[in-house]
Amino acid sequence: MPPKSSKAELTAVAVVGVFFIVILPCLNAYVPAGSWLHVSDFTINVYGKYLCYALLAISVDLLWGYTGLLSLGQALFFSLGGYMMGMYLMRMIGSLGQYHEPIPDFLVFLGWSNLPNFWKPFNHFVFAMMMAVLLPSVVAAIFGFLAFRSRIRGVYFAILTQALTYAACLLFFRNSLLMGGNNGFTDFKFLLGYNLNSPATQRGLFVCTALSLLLAYLLCKWITTTKFGKIQRAIRDCENRVLFSGYSTANFKLFVFVLAAIIASLGGVLYVPQVGIINPSEMAPDRSLEAVVWVAVGGRGTLVGPIVGAFLVNALKTWATRAYPDLWLLFLGAMFIFVTLFMPKGIVGLPAQLAALKRRFFAPKPAAPKTLPAVIERTRAIEQRPVAKPE
Repeated sequence: MPPKSSKAELTAVAVVGVFFIVILPCLNAYVPAGSWLHVSDFTINVYGKYLCYALLAISVDLLWGYTGLLSLGQALFFSLGGYMMGMYLMRMIGSLGQYHEPIPDFLVFLGWSNLPNFWKPFNHFVFAMMMAVLLPSVVAAIFGFLAFRSRIRGVYFAILTQALTYAACLLFFRNSLLMGGNNGFTDFKFLLGYNLNSPATQRGLFVCTALSLLLAYLLCKWITTTKFGKIQRAIRDCENRVLFSGYSTANFKLFVFVLAAIIASLGGVLYVPQVGIINPSEMAPDRSLEAVVWVAVGGRGTLVGPIVGAFLVNALKTWATRAYPDLWLLFLGAMFIFVTLFMPKGIVGLPAQLAALKRRFFAPKPAAPKTLPAVIERTRAIEQRPVAKPE
């Protein structure tokens, strides 16, 4: 039987899942705008963006929290998925762009009159989704194979992943790549024939994102409870012992790295039609660093914690960038330092941490024994025993 804590966690996840998948969309669709129960279209859109960030945070936690791999390149896979979806959405604009040409506006601006060959298959939604899975998987598999076979770990792995995403960011900024340059893709209009500006379409995307997050959580939860998950945590705690036990740690880490890339890419696929833009800044190294902060704030190695952290930190960012736009990065850095020093288990682990402090400082001291220890009593008995006089 699963432990009580696991049952409580699954129950809480089920309740929150029903709230996001059923209740929030219904409050948006069926409650009049004047009612205090009404959820606005803007709120649905913002929460949908947070759910996409939660998918990115889960991918980071699967690597960092359960396998001990601090990847600073997850934003790359998030953006690759977003770009694959963006290419399909750009093809769906047709001749409704600013130049009224059957090719994307930025290609017209660059002097192209015909669509490049590698753009043509993105007329099909299925092909775009296949590429959203295959491209991040191939990039992760090649990079992971070279890194793990070379036994690169720790801070060196983090630096290499950061260098990878930075190089990709610089590449996508180039207009010669024909991927929109620094402006990226925007001005989307249709998805599978539905108007993207319609509240009903955005509501459907919100429900799809919530369902995807729930499925990703359940998949990762199942993996971490199997024998594979035990080996995964053993690699995190002491990889050398796992090697000496006869397991190929490189293969385990490669599988987790590719799976995390696919989950992050799924977040990017759902992010683009809801936010309405994708550009190279989404794969900048600071995006991956923010995702690490989400995981640390929520609780590393918990799966629920990264979701909580993604919502909390991004809600704080939404407020801070409006109220104190010049101080947001200071807030983010101070939050990460505070959590690292005083809340190592994050928000999810805070109740257990407070309970431990309460037991340490406020627990009643054990009462002193009313009788002397048996050794002392026996010693006194020996001392009081009459000594026989010599004859």
